[in-house]
Amino acid sequence: MNDRVPELARPFAELLAMRPPVALGMPLPRLDGPDKVTGRARYAAEHPAGDLLYGVIVDTAAARGRIQRIDTGRAAAVPGVVDILTHENRPRMRSLDMFYKDMTAPVTGSPFKPLHDAEVHYSGQPVALVVATSFEAARHAATLVQVEVATEPHHTDLMAALPEAHDPSALRAGFKPPPEPRGDAEAAYAAAAVQVEAEFHHGAEHHNPMEMHAATVVYGRNRHLTIHDKTQGSQNVRWVVSRVFGLPKSRVTVKNQFVGGAFGAGLRPQHPVLLATMAALKLERSVRVVLTRQQMFFFGHRPETWQRVKLGAQADGQLTALMHDAVGATSRKEDYVEVVVNWSSQLYRCDNVRLGYKLAALDHYSPMDMRAPGAAHGVHAIEVAMDELAHRLHMDPLALRLKNYADHDYNEDLPFSSKELRACYHEGAQRFGWDARPQAPRSMREGRELVGWGMATGTWDALQMFARVHAVLQADGQLVLRSAASDIGTGTLTVMTQIGAASMGMAMEDVRFELGDSNLPVAPIEGGSSHVTTIGSAVQGVCERLQHKLWELARKQPNSPFATCRFHDVGFAQGTMYLRFERDVTVRLTDILAAAGLKELEEKYLMLPAVLKQKKYTRAVHSAVFCEVKVDEELGTVRVTRVVSAIAAGRIMNAQTARSQIIGGVVWGISQALHEETQADQQLGRFMNHDFAQYHVPVNADIHDIDVIFVDENDRIASRLGAKGVGEIGLVGVAAAICNAIHHATGRRILSLPMTPDKVMAPASPSSNA
Repeated sequence: MNDRVPELARPFAELLAMRPPVALGMPLPRLDGPDKVTGRARYAAEHPAGDLLYGVIVDTAAARGRIQRIDTGRAAAVPGVVDILTHENRPRMRSLDMFYKDMTAPVTGSPFKPLHDAEVHYSGQPVALVVATSFEAARHAATLVQVEVATEPHHTDLMAALPEAHDPSALRAGFKPPPEPRGDAEAAYAAAAVQVEAEFHHGAEHHNPMEMHAATVVYGRNRHLTIHDKTQGSQNVRWVVSRVFGLPKSRVTVKNQFVGGAFGAGLRPQHPVLLATMAALKLERSVRVVLTRQQMFFFGHRPETWQRVKLGAQADGQLTALMHDAVGATSRKEDYVEVVVNWSSQLYRCDNVRLGYKLAALDHYSPMDMRAPGAAHGVHAIEVAMDELAHRLHMDPLALRLKNYADHDYNEDLPFSSKELRACYHEGAQRFGWDARPQAPRSMREGRELVGWGMATGTWDALQMFARVHAVLQADGQLVLRSAASDIGTGTLTVMTQIGAASMGMAMEDVRFELGDSNLPVAPIEGGSSHVTTIGSAVQGVCERLQHKLWELARKQPNSPFATCRFHDVGFAQGTMYLRFERDVTVRLTDILAAAGLKELEEKYLMLPAVLKQKKYTRAVHSAVFCEVKVDEELGTVRVTRVVSAIAAGRIMNAQTARSQIIGGVVWGISQALHEETQADQQLGRFMNHDFAQYHVPVNADIHDIDVIFVDENDRIASRLGAKGVGEIGLVGVAAAICNAIHHATGRRILSLPMTPDKVMAPASPSSNA
């Protein structure tokens, strides 16, 4: 070991003046921004490979039946076509359901197995894969494949299937069945001074990220597969691919450094990666498979949902009865479940509660998680019903919510780990100017447009999982952090780098966070707004261990000024370690390594949730959404001109990326409220509007002022950082606030989404007393 005394660095004040320290919460820009806007970032379908083949999927329009014949003769004759895979000539794949179940799959049911057999389970199902030396040849040949299906009766109408709805299995990660009833809700409702009953319908929504699902499977030396996939979890894809094809994990590497949007679409491995792998193994060549925009509409979607809410209250607004029932669509293959109704009695205090949730099996592909699954629908229903109750009571909607505010989670009989929803109400209302809202509908007008103000509450779980992070402090002062995390565009790369830099007292440019590779230390799927609380906590933990090692090394050096100090007596800033009580006593981290004769210093950290502590609390994020709409009754058009979203999501790690997440959620909420719905032809059993020309999403002209407020909250039970997630909460409650604002503007209550012009101009639904 080198026995020279570490050189003291520059005085601490001088260092601070040179470069302001990185801190948690600072609004730092995205590190990957330049790569994305210049095109240097490569997505799943953009990675080069030698001798690459292109696969194009052939779908069937039949909703249910059995394949009788697949004629590939004309397609095979197209120059450049190498092979056409079907269920009759595919390579060997395992058959048991257990091999196809990924880390997020429903426990009950059988996952879809592409090209497994002749059975047709849904319209749009892939039945063949044309593989050619060029994409153009494969695409042309795919149009020539003829598929004959002996059709069977199908059922795709949720409303017709309501009587056959069944109780779901409770076995799925993150799913909690409705709690047991409290009190006597029916009797309390019958005796209530004011009653509200409303039925809601939410149509199916489809994922439409900028990057379509794709997989590039690079067939390498020793038959190793390097798979570039659009996924929210590289290790989840490796898990499924290796099991389905009977490959050792050492033969499969999955990478997803850049993901062009997901929010649930990439939680489960989708059939493009299995089909591309299938072709690569059979042909022993690299293969790329990319879905068309139309094909994006034939796997997974936010499920169509029917709900009924019944509220009873005293004349002063105190809730006496709360009943909330929901039926969600699922496939015949699996019981896809969501938490839809539980939010109602978690948000509001009521002694008499009954909640119910069932599933209706339809001949569609299994639904999948989409931003704030379950809450996007369930919170919408209760928040619109609460607004109607306030209207019946001639009471301010915010005052009604405060009247029934739940300081305790009565579903679980647990306290909240933190809940700053009152602050959200107060700060959001003040910023919006809610006090100036007239009580009566149709009270405000600008020219030919009616003006309405509405508000709603939002909530979502504060989740935390487990993860590992590996850290290496190099002799040149660079810190490398590694974890198989994913960044679906939420800013994970930036925030994890920032947490590492702030924890170690280093500059952002001196920290590198490596992610998006299944060979990196274990990380959960990026979903449920859990990456910051999970991976971020692991980053902080591994940095703390590095600091401890550096302190120990510095103490051991001859004549060290740190020899007698304790660990909590030292701090880290500007790439140095210093004494807190004598800040001019500093030493460079690189000098500590050099004095110890080390080229690098390594540490690992396994982040495990503090389950024993956390199970004593309900951990949740909250929001209050206030919005202004302007409605042209003659045209039925609605403009959302102003939104204020006040968020309580623990300690914010990066104010810029977090704000961006909330803005994105609000935009999606506007889309859910006014634009998005997939229309199905029940006779064909097929989604019909499967392109951007007919499936409507907002454009720039639809989005106006969005103001985001983060209230102070620091939840050390939710995570060691004090942070919670912000990815989902930005969406929840937005559609309800818009619905309530439309009612305030027009006096019409719209109970189905999206609220299209025809509904805005029509009277309220006769099936509801709302």
